[in-house]
Amino acid sequence: MKRICFLTDSIFSFGGVQRVTAVIAKELAKDYDVTIVTKDKPEQKDTTFYGLDKTNIDYRFFSFPEVSRWKYYFCKAYSYLYRRHLPQTHLMSDLYAYSSFPHEQRKALYKELREGHYDVIIGVHAPLAVRLATCRHHLQGTRLIGWIHNSYQALFGEGSLYIGPELCKHYELQLAKLDKTVVLCHDDAQKYHIPTEVIYNPLTLVPGAPSEGTSKKFLAVGRFSRLHKGFDLLIEAFRIFAQDNQEWTLDIVGEGVEEPLYQQLIEKYHQQEHITIHPFTNNIQQYYHEAQVYVLSSRWEGMPLVLMEAMSHGLPIISSDLPICKEIMGDFGLYFSNGDVNDLARQMHAATQLDWPCTSQKAIAIAKQYNIETISRQWHQIIEA
Repeated sequence: MKRICFLTDSIFSFGGVQRVTAVIAKELAKDYDVTIVTKDKPEQKDTTFYGLDKTNIDYRFFSFPEVSRWKYYFCKAYSYLYRRHLPQTHLMSDLYAYSSFPHEQRKALYKELREGHYDVIIGVHAPLAVRLATCRHHLQGTRLIGWIHNSYQALFGEGSLYIGPELCKHYELQLAKLDKTVVLCHDDAQKYHIPTEVIYNPLTLVPGAPSEGTSKKFLAVGRFSRLHKGFDLLIEAFRIFAQDNQEWTLDIVGEGVEEPLYQQLIEKYHQQEHITIHPFTNNIQQYYHEAQVYVLSSRWEGMPLVLMEAMSHGLPIISSDLPICKEIMGDFGLYFSNGDVNDLARQMHAATQLDWPCTSQKAIAIAKQYNIETISRQWHQIIEA
């Protein structure tokens, strides 16, 4: 039986990446010996997260050692030069890979991974995938796969909160050392200048009862991280929409650093009776069941799991016009221009006029295309290649 390793920042915390990693790992554990190497602390271990307690997955906890202060400052200096002045060549990229990932940390990682005698190692997220690539020489005979969980634009576009355009070439040069780089949609695959494999994320929950489409409730779900999910835009748009639609309400489910901003906006627009913020829950299906329309107001996305979840409960979708959303839903979605609150308010009004039975059936049919069995077969093909 092949030994598969997922190398990840976290598995025992809430988040879309954690959830889809757990779902794929659980499915592969039916046919392979699966280990998750995580940077979580051992005391964070809770296998009830995402149903991990129902599998025989092994867990190893890993942390990078500290580096000396002088080496830290040397690496920061080279990083500045590489980002601003040095040519984007293979040699300069390799030097940057080593300086940004010092020998002590690199050795600790490849020593940890070699001890597992894995046949396949999957680096979850772009930064860890690149660090895995720098260990290529020390992991000969092991198939190395990078699994990118954010869109190309979010990672490398102007104003990126993650990596930025100045490191785009570096990431591509390093990812090219891996055996495979998996991205989430064809739009991203066309933007990379290296070979990539497209595997969509699967539906990660068992759908509950479908919505009846009569509640006059909008729903949005996601972490309240800075700018990402656009809930500030959604609150602004709902205020405009509600001027002529007082009977409708909006539920936002999530937690995070921007919650105080959302509460301030709700109070500013006197929408306390119409907009409610709810904490994360393991019973998210109940919110889908009670909603009438789902709204994805994100400024960027890798592959939003919430779209499949909402459609699996028969919900129509209003979405920002992100390429991944159009790729998933085609002409099913009601799209608004990304960041345009007036256009979003217009589509919220349009959603109230939909033919509910027809729309709901189509939503459920689309969601079924992303079942775990279909996605798992694609992962098996990459592992067995």
